[in-house]
Amino acid sequence: MNALLVYPRFPDTYWSFRYALSFQGKRAAQPPLGLMTVAALLPAPWKRRLIDTNVERLKDSDLAWADVVMISAMHVQQEDAIAIIRRCRARGVRTVVGGPITSSLPAQDLEADHIVIGEAEDIIADLARELEDGTARPVYEAAERPAMERSPLPDLSLIRMKRYSTMTVQYSRGCPFNCEFCDIIEIYGRRPRTKPVAQVLAEFDQLYARGWRGPVFVVDDNFIGNKVRVRELLRAVAAWQHEHGHPFRFITEASLNLSDDRALLQSMKEAGFASVFLGIETPDESSLAATQKLQNTRRDLLESIAAIQQYGIEVMGGFILGFDTDREDIFDRLVDFIQKSAIPIAMVGLLQAMPGTQLFRRLSREGRILHSGGGNNTGCDLNFLPRMNAARLVEGYRSVLQRIYSREAYYERVRAYLHRCRPQYRANMNLGQLRALFLSILRQGVLGRARLSYWKFVLLAATRYRKSFGAAMTMAVMGYHFQIMTDRIAGAEN
Repeated sequence: MNALLVYPRFPDTYWSFRYALSFQGKRAAQPPLGLMTVAALLPAPWKRRLIDTNVERLKDSDLAWADVVMISAMHVQQEDAIAIIRRCRARGVRTVVGGPITSSLPAQDLEADHIVIGEAEDIIADLARELEDGTARPVYEAAERPAMERSPLPDLSLIRMKRYSTMTVQYSRGCPFNCEFCDIIEIYGRRPRTKPVAQVLAEFDQLYARGWRGPVFVVDDNFIGNKVRVRELLRAVAAWQHEHGHPFRFITEASLNLSDDRALLQSMKEAGFASVFLGIETPDESSLAATQKLQNTRRDLLESIAAIQQYGIEVMGGFILGFDTDREDIFDRLVDFIQKSAIPIAMVGLLQAMPGTQLFRRLSREGRILHSGGGNNTGCDLNFLPRMNAARLVEGYRSVLQRIYSREAYYERVRAYLHRCRPQYRANMNLGQLRALFLSILRQGVLGRARLSYWKFVLLAATRYRKSFGAAMTMAVMGYHFQIMTDRIAGAEN
């Protein structure tokens, strides 16, 4: 059979990094790891193609070639996923849809011929056989969560790596915490499952053999969910990096209790972890307690963030507005917190009640759900009735974005980040980095609206933070994306 694997397009959001990627000549931040893994699970005789619509167009000739189209998507990709399904249906091509979206939306809303709910490792063999026999069922649901060693090496031959800014590896699934608004624990469970160390190193070997050098995103939702096993992995990764000349710079996601473990932070530093995304959510402890984000309570959040930064690890932060306990002062408090935190990449979103979460179920009981939502928490569309006046909440959200992503405020946070972390990228700039530098000077320093702020920042980076100049200019480029998105959101109608 001919299997066409299709990844739907993401809408433009803070998370897309679209306007920053253009500086590097890249088309998307990361490749579709889930589909590359599914491709490796398909029967050996099957022919495979992968179309990531974030980097290339899905053509009619692709659909004409396919016996079946297999789509993986997240909730935020819903609109494009359904458009692709309808296009396939019009041509009489069978469709299979999986990924987190099938745990969020009812099967009938997706309009596909076949739905896969849950993790694919124990499902694909039966699905493939029944597709060949013409007996495939409408819905396949995983009976249990598979052991991670059942996940094969992703098929990298299906993508053009140069189109992406970052490669991806998955080490674990699941998170031990119980945040009310989180769908990760609902889909992947609260008992973290991990791949064997040798399996992770084999994925590094595969990336290295194909010529990848640079950032690698370890896509776990909580990399330190199992601290005992992650220590073993980090020792092996540090040795692998040393043997191969430190070709990778790792990015991951973790919980804030990472700051409590200095030995673990040192191990991450030695292994080459340069950035970590933390779900900080809010400086209001009553909101953290009410939403069961207890791992962030009973601690000084700013001190915890600074403790991680002291190991040269950049902290990226996720923040949420719209909790039931938010008061009128939350907007000013959040801006003040973000500025003091030295977190340049501060992803602030409005609370979304994701289907399948504890939050969605509670709000449904209270009669406060408006619709299932689109999965984009950086827009201004609320899918529930908040306690705060909705118009005031959206107005306050926009004001926070405008303040934290003003050029002056953003560059001040980058300066503080450079001072705390002292990041050092490779001394020799490659062609992509030279291109990004040239375009940054042109778009921000020559044609930009805030040229004075830009040149003050560049001069500071070139003199006081010379060894971190590459990191500084990367942050300047990232700021360009955030500022465009902020202008768009701030200017949108209510």
